Amino acid sequence: MTDDVKDFETALAELESIVKTLEEGDLALERSLQLFERGVQLSRYCHQRLEEAERRIEILTERGELRSAPSSLGLDADNPRSGPRT
Repeated sequence: MTDDVKDFETALAELESIVKTLEEGDLALERSLQLFERGVQLSRYCHQRLEEAERRIEILTERGELRSAPSSLGLDADNPRSGPRT
């Protein structure tokens, strides 16, 4: 169905393009239906990827409860991406 979609961002960009094209309304009925069908496929693909990301986040944050990083990780409070101090 959407085997040719490489990632979420590509699918979303294509979906946005389809919406814009359909909104312009200068298409034959058959072409409009083809684009609409492709748009539905892309929408489902994006929705599935978002659900998967949400599940991963929930797992990583222990049932959705965000917690501060333990001080043992050595992260700089002002710059959490700074990594362990040396």
